[in-house]
Amino acid sequence: MRKSIFIIVFFCLVICLAGCSTGKIPENVADIEVSQKKVSDIIPEQTEGVEDFVQTGQSTGDLYTVDTSIAEVIKNPLFGNYGRLIFPVDERYYSGDTLGELGLMWYSNIDPDTTVEITNYMKSHAEAGETIFYDIYSDEEKKADPDKEDTGLFFFKGNPGEKFAVCNAGGGFAYVGAMQDSFPHALELSKMGYNAFALIYRPGAQTACEDLARAISFIFEHAQELEVDVNAYSLWGGSAGARMASWLGSYGPAAFGGERLPRAGAVIMQYTGQSDYTEDDPPTYVCVGENDGIANWRVMENRLKRMSALGIETEFHKYPGLGHGFGLGTGTVAEGWIEDAVTFWEKQTSSVK
Repeated sequence: MRKSIFIIVFFCLVICLAGCSTGKIPENVADIEVSQKKVSDIIPEQTEGVEDFVQTGQSTGDLYTVDTSIAEVIKNPLFGNYGRLIFPVDERYYSGDTLGELGLMWYSNIDPDTTVEITNYMKSHAEAGETIFYDIYSDEEKKADPDKEDTGLFFFKGNPGEKFAVCNAGGGFAYVGAMQDSFPHALELSKMGYNAFALIYRPGAQTACEDLARAISFIFEHAQELEVDVNAYSLWGGSAGARMASWLGSYGPAAFGGERLPRAGAVIMQYTGQSDYTEDDPPTYVCVGENDGIANWRVMENRLKRMSALGIETEFHKYPGLGHGFGLGTGTVAEGWIEDAVTFWEKQTSSVK
């Protein structure tokens, strides 16, 4: 049933795009939402194209497998009220009944083994009594704005005292595709020793940026408890999530209602047709597939060239044959890009502007 709904929503989107009065399909799906919601007066209008299972605690129950139902994971009492945030809250944006069947709208190359590994990581750490999810809004704030119930930070803990990263999934600002676009990245970063967070945010460009600003502020405020180094933190994102990372990197958390804090030490972006930037942007790493029909690689490359001309350190990679939303790129020509991105981040040792 869910698979049928998924297909219907996809074709409705195609029809709506084809029927736009301009007669032009945006090159980035995120532009659909940006055109409907004002991100902020300070953000200009877009004018261009648009392993093995790892656990540190002992599991007292059966491990999840590709045959485990998505519903079983969501309803696991270990996850309490946040189990429903592991997968898109709006079921229209994903298909499949089991972990092995999971499909996410606008995403490709979803690796079932990675999906299983992530859910088992969450399960084992929750069983060990570790906190893997943090609310970023108070009960009073959520009562005043019920949409804030669907927000929070999943924590993939690395070495105590190590730097932190915030990973932001895409989803066209309509939903959060974390299982492909932020959970895998956060898990891999934690394996490398970094403290990584995956943000679940409210749909809409403005609210998403506000939630990211609050999340960064939360991490700074609780840095001692979380055992993280706040210096030269990095912001990661794919598709719409890359826009969020870029905007917060350009303008800082305070521009979106957060605390007046240092900007990121590096921004890591995947597949989005972002074109605006500032002369104070952090060093920026970009990767995209040459066959991406949503985010034009030339737009991304041209943006970095203009940033480089201002003296901003950049790095650009495009991968032949890959489409939109490849995530970690496991089993593709892009596999291993995350190690390159971490190397780029580590090179940024100077003070953040």
